[in-house]
Amino acid sequence: YNCELHKQTQLQDEMKLCEVKLERAHRLISDLGGEKARWSENLESLTLQLGLLPGDCALASGIVSYAGPFTSEIRAQCEAAWVKKLDEASITRSPDCSLRNILGEPVKIQQWIVHSLPNDALSIENAIIIDHSRRWPLMIDPQRQANKYIKRMGRDGQVGLDVCKMSDTGILKRLEMGIQQGKWMLLENVGISLDPALEPVLLQQKVQDVGGWTIKLGDRSVVYGNSFRFFMTTTLANPHFSPETSVKVALLNFAITQEGLEDQMLGIVVAKERPDLEEQKTELVVENAQMNKQLEEIEDEILQVLSNSEGDVLSDTILVDTITASKQVAADLATKQEISGRTERDIDAAREIYRSVAGRTAVLFFCIMELTNIDPMYQYSLQWFQQLFGKAVEHMSKSNEHRVASDVVDQRLSTLQAVFTELLYQNICRGLFEKDKTLFSMSLCISILKAKGEIDEAELRFLLFGPTKNLVEGGPSIPAEWVGEQRWNELLALSELKAFKSFSDFFVAHLTAFRKINSAADADQRPLPGEWEQRLTRLQRLCFIRAMRIDRLKNAVVAFVSKELDPRFVEPPVFDIERSFADSSNVTPLIFILSPGIDPAADVIRLADSLGLTRRIESISLGQGQGPRAAKVLETAQLLGSWVLLSNCHLMESWMPQLEAAVEKFNPAAMSSNFRLWLTSMPTKSFPVQVLQVGVKMTNEPPAGLRANLLRSYSMFNDKLFEESTKPEIFRKLLFGFCFFHAVVQDRRKFGPIGWNVLYGFTPEDLAVCCKQLMVFVNQYEEIPYKVLNFLGACINYGGRVTDDKDKRLIQALLETYICPEAVEKHEHKYSQSGLYYAPRAANIHQVLMYVRDLPSEPLPEAFGLHDNCNISCAQNEALRLLSGMVSMLFAGKGSDGGLEEDKSTDRTAASIKARLPELFKMEIIEDTFPTMYEESMNTVLKQECLRYNKLLTEMSTTLEAFRKAIKGAIVMTAELEQLGKSMLVNEVPDLWTKRGPLSLKPLSSWFLDILARCAFFQAWIDLGCTPPCFWVSGIFFPQAFFTGALQNYARMHEEEIDRLSFQQRTLDDVSNPRRELQTAPEAGVFVYGFFLEGARWDCDDELLQDSRPKELFTELPALWFQPVKDRQVNIKDYRCPCYKVVSRKGVLLTTGHSTNFVRYIELPTRESVSKWTKAGVAAFLALKH
Repeated sequence: YNCELHKQTQLQDEMKLCEVKLERAHRLISDLGGEKARWSENLESLTLQLGLLPGDCALASGIVSYAGPFTSEIRAQCEAAWVKKLDEASITRSPDCSLRNILGEPVKIQQWIVHSLPNDALSIENAIIIDHSRRWPLMIDPQRQANKYIKRMGRDGQVGLDVCKMSDTGILKRLEMGIQQGKWMLLENVGISLDPALEPVLLQQKVQDVGGWTIKLGDRSVVYGNSFRFFMTTTLANPHFSPETSVKVALLNFAITQEGLEDQMLGIVVAKERPDLEEQKTELVVENAQMNKQLEEIEDEILQVLSNSEGDVLSDTILVDTITASKQVAADLATKQEISGRTERDIDAAREIYRSVAGRTAVLFFCIMELTNIDPMYQYSLQWFQQLFGKAVEHMSKSNEHRVASDVVDQRLSTLQAVFTELLYQNICRGLFEKDKTLFSMSLCISILKAKGEIDEAELRFLLFGPTKNLVEGGPSIPAEWVGEQRWNELLALSELKAFKSFSDFFVAHLTAFRKINSAADADQRPLPGEWEQRLTRLQRLCFIRAMRIDRLKNAVVAFVSKELDPRFVEPPVFDIERSFADSSNVTPLIFILSPGIDPAADVIRLADSLGLTRRIESISLGQGQGPRAAKVLETAQLLGSWVLLSNCHLMESWMPQLEAAVEKFNPAAMSSNFRLWLTSMPTKSFPVQVLQVGVKMTNEPPAGLRANLLRSYSMFNDKLFEESTKPEIFRKLLFGFCFFHAVVQDRRKFGPIGWNVLYGFTPEDLAVCCKQLMVFVNQYEEIPYKVLNFLGACINYGGRVTDDKDKRLIQALLETYICPEAVEKHEHKYSQSGLYYAPRAANIHQVLMYVRDLPSEPLPEAFGLHDNCNISCAQNEALRLLSGMVSMLFAGKGSDGGLEEDKSTDRTAASIKARLPELFKMEIIEDTFPTMYEESMNTVLKQECLRYNKLLTEMSTTLEAFRKAIKGAIVMTAELEQLGKSMLVNEVPDLWTKRGPLSLKPLSSWFLDILARCAFFQAWIDLGCTPPCFWVSGIFFPQAFFTGALQNYARMHEEEIDRLSFQQRTLDDVSNPRRELQTAPEAGVFVYGFFLEGARWDCDDELLQDSRPKELFTELPALWFQPVKDRQVNIKDYRCPCYKVVSRKGVLLTTGHSTNFVRYIELPTRESVSKWTKAGVAAFLALKH
């Protein structure tokens, strides 16, 4: 009985257990049944992917290893090329294989985006590489996006983050602690080289011992925490790391992309305009990331529980309960995900309305980023830009209705774009020099039009670069003398544009009409003949102005910007220190970018006085030993709410890292709101970039123009000054002379080399010293010592800054015009030929100012002693400087959309140049024909010249061959070869050739023809078998040696001391073609031709120097006979005309004592005073710019 009873009980227990198992089985089947199909599909998919792993792994490892430093476009090209190679090798791969699809985990990527990773393809790929790379990442991060992302990830992580810089004290100790504790370490602001002390960490030289992993830092072994991670960032936009550095780290390009910035700006504008939408969007992103992460954790938990279960799963209560609970949570999350997905799509659709504004702002940011190519002080951070954009949105009146008519929204968005663009223009312009403001306006305009798709790239390239080859050679003949070779080449190149097809033929058919345009003062405003006026767009019209009258291009650019954007974009704001101060805060430095002759300290003190802070300003002029004092004053002022003015930061480069560190530590909560930091510095690369990016930048330049300079000078004086003089009338006239002289020497700089060989920074203090000396000499001497005043002014007060000997001669001639007996004795001493500029009879300051205010705002060249043609030269130089700046902003450092086409173009150019290169001069044959002889120095000159040209031709041949191989991928494309290709593409002479070649300012097409002509000249000399009867001096590499050789020949022939010989020049006015007409060498000296004259012309009839003809900037001198004469007396009435190799005039002294540019003086007869030609900047040249 008991046995049966036990059996009954056992059966009942088994029945209950069976019921429980049935119920559990039902629950398991119910909960996991839906997963069977998905898991089966996943199994099949994973099995299939297993066979595709070889190709996928090859592609992913290639991108992780090599693609990090590149932009998204180049990565896509690499990816496409590698996929093609995989297919050619029949290696299996996924159909849509990419780094993101192979290694990217959607849940992880969402988490990264929540932690401030920019949501664009490049940044996501970078984060994947960081996650999978074995090497520690070094991130190129000019906008500090990666920095922000790593900080957010590290601080939200479990192990913590330590941020440091190499300049920090105890950096290695902090690194040691971080390794031991397994922390994340972020090393900021890395330079182009890494400290050798970091090498064990970078190479991960850890070893395993009994206690675990250790690494040796210095002479200490440190326990290596498994969770340790090391990150490095640099704010350098385009760093050049050495190969040794690159192989130790994973280089990543984190420079912001258009896509990423547009997404960020969209978030900002929606947050301001529709905060409800943006808040909901942000919450959904975080919530979705959390739900996806939770779902993945639940799935992992289910699989883990099932895999760890032993025996009968239906007997495991915990397993069944866990699966049931997890599945219920997963179902709830899936439902929420579906709802949030629909909501997110609706929000995204609403946000897209503001996409146009975000796109425009992204375009503007990339435009201002390129300003750093113009000047190192033009630095702007993304954070500053976004704050400025936020202010623009806040300042606009908001509509109370969120749902408004689409046309009203469109109008508001259009207004917002216009408001922000103008606000950005105003804020940027106050920190730009005057010379760069038109450049910025044009770049802004072109960037906006390019984003709209309204710019033709071929037309823009022609506008910026002009012709890239010589089309005159072998092309249509020049139709008229006034057209000239350079202009005709421009017009032929213009006719190759699609919009200008057959324009050169039309030009030839309507020469008279086009000549009228060429002769017009306002050529940029004159209509084109026939139908062309209506056919051309505004950009095409700029192209025509460039080809026809480049001196009017800047005026045309101003008109272009006014019409395409608004006239307000060519009217930059005036200097306003109060407004700049209002835009600052206690953590925002105010930075004055200095120009010569300006000291803003007085403006700062004046502002402090108006705000009642005169006693709360500390001023320090930085220099040796001032660093500790400046640091202490900064620390104290932050607490007291004082102002600190640190002047001349450029003079203390060594202290700039400490300044940067001090600014970074600014904490608004721990410092007075009244504190302000004022900084002044000349443009310098050593100024901290981070300080520049967050600071309010200002420029305040000396007034431009004679009138403005005179008004500024007289603002320093009052009538009491005249009363101090015992001879007030004399003092007033000579004082005006000094002031006029000060204005002239300042404003001559705008004319470039014809104004001054070297640009000098004359200051108001120079004038003040002259005025004090004038008072002393006028009061103490009965007769005015004009010579003393001239010597003190031209040789000491101003002349102390002048380094070039031709400039010293010029400044003396200028001052003698104003400080002379005639200035006192004559009623109104005329300073210029027309009489418009003179020393006024004025009894007081007011009368002087009345005369000054009546002067033209744009001074005539005659005021400076220059010819009217100098206005054309000045305008041409400004136009070329504008175009050069545009190239730097729009093309420098950027890959082109047509990269393959550009490679083909440069390859064709390289092949063409290589094919036309002359053979090297055979030095053995030359040595036999022209041996080194005491009697003939020209043999030595010939051999030296041939050796120089052989070096150049060898360099050209070698580099061209290497470049063509590099283009095809046969050898490595080095930085030098890449630069050679870029130079050829824009018709510039590559630096590799410039170093070997003669000094030249010509574009590549003209330069190469010039080299061919030079080589042909020497080949003709060699073929002649003896010294030629006349010499083309323009073709000689080192003309100084040639002239010395000519003197040596004469000295040795006549047994004279060479030091007592000098050349007497005689112009051969009756010789029109020297090469044909001069068939016999002179008995003494040499016949020479190839000189050009600027600032004047040679009159062959009168054999005198005369004024230039209108619009004739350069004229050719006739052939010259350089005849050696013993103990020659120089005719002081002749003008000693300096002769240079090229029109830049400026040069440096070589170790031989010769200048790299100046050749010699040429003495030219004249009826005029020598000072006239000195002030006119008359000079001769061996080569022009074209």
